[in-house]
Amino acid sequence: MFTSINPATGAAGESFAELTADEVETRVARAATAYKTWRATDYETRTALLSAIADQFDANRQRLAEIAVREMGKTLKSSLAEVEKCAIGFRYYAQEGPGMLAARDFTTATGPGTARWLPIGPVLAVMPWNFPYWQVVRFLAPTIMAGNVGLLKHASSVQGVAAAIEEMVIAAGAPAGVFQNLAIKSDKVGALIADDRIVAITLTGSEGAGMKVAEAAGRALKKVVLELGGSDPFIVMPSADLDHAAKTAVTARIQNTGQSCICAKRMIVHTDVYDAFLGKFSAGMQAVKAGDPMESATDMGPLSSEEQRRTVLDQIEMIRKEGGKLLFGGEALPGKGAYMSAGVLVDVPTDHAVAQEEMFGPIAMVFRADDIDAAIALANDVPFGLGSSVWTNDPAERERFEREIEAGMTAVNQMLASSPEAPFGGIKRSGHGRELGPYGLHEFMNLQTIVG
Repeated sequence: MFTSINPATGAAGESFAELTADEVETRVARAATAYKTWRATDYETRTALLSAIADQFDANRQRLAEIAVREMGKTLKSSLAEVEKCAIGFRYYAQEGPGMLAARDFTTATGPGTARWLPIGPVLAVMPWNFPYWQVVRFLAPTIMAGNVGLLKHASSVQGVAAAIEEMVIAAGAPAGVFQNLAIKSDKVGALIADDRIVAITLTGSEGAGMKVAEAAGRALKKVVLELGGSDPFIVMPSADLDHAAKTAVTARIQNTGQSCICAKRMIVHTDVYDAFLGKFSAGMQAVKAGDPMESATDMGPLSSEEQRRTVLDQIEMIRKEGGKLLFGGEALPGKGAYMSAGVLVDVPTDHAVAQEEMFGPIAMVFRADDIDAAIALANDVPFGLGSSVWTNDPAERERFEREIEAGMTAVNQMLASSPEAPFGGIKRSGHGRELGPYGLHEFMNLQTIVG
């Protein structure tokens, strides 16, 4: 049994029954059967379904957003924006998908040839709670467009969201088995990966979860895409617009209460502007209002759970014991709910274990860099390589950052954010493979070569 806990109040919400082994088997068998038919559909049928699902998300925008608020604590305004983004994502693949799947002709020494994209089968998605709709849509929209079918194992804490997504797909007229929610716990994932009917796996989550899924997929010789943690640098150079950089840095750190893999987590600031930036950034972080996620004036809601808050508080305490200084904030707020204040840490030892980890909460670490060489070295001195944000108006500096920062994504003079058009993913321990854009569509397809 899964029971939703509202992190803003600690109150128990709706409960959902865990599927039995027989029920899981029924759904997997249904997916395998559905694939045989769905793979043969034309692009017009697939794009029509994607557009219809988008319409369902739009029509149910408020209700869907409120489920996310209750289950994981994100603010209503950010939940509404997430649902809107999902509709945009479905429509993006409806509009652009056929062109992405167009065959390409070529010529060899022995004659003409063609390369074309074909579906491969049922795809299992193991998804997290932090962007409970958008993370699923990043896999689901290209899955449907490709002619594959999808099975979702969502986080235990957002089973209401998972059920709502399945409801939207069914209401849009999807044939039975094209997409199904599997209300199961993590210990059941290994058996699904080993099942011959499931051909590929995509996971967004922690390093630990990624290693387990990758290991199981490797034993089964199955394709896997992993989007794991990040400790994204936010680099500020003297030529940057400091006011804009500092204001954006606050949003980049506290979005989703700091619970985003591409949140800016490490502010790396050139020594010439360190004090000025720290003052502006600190003022912005101190002004952040934590409160009821349903209120429009709230900047950030609670963390997703008491457990998550405790993890962040423990990380702060470990850094302080090693000499790091908490300038302000970083405290559990009194009363009900998993609330904490936004905070800033300085003088953090760069080799400290926590400085090498992902801090999934509204706490920023601010580092000083003497020059661009030091900034790049510090940015790369973590095991992660997901995203990054660099702030400079010097063309030579920009070119070096783009070439030398070890990350799958770099934003220049803006906050990093995902969008349907842009490939999303990382390197190093942040995972491998890409979501979104044409690359996300092609990840789980057969690029078939025909000659003669």
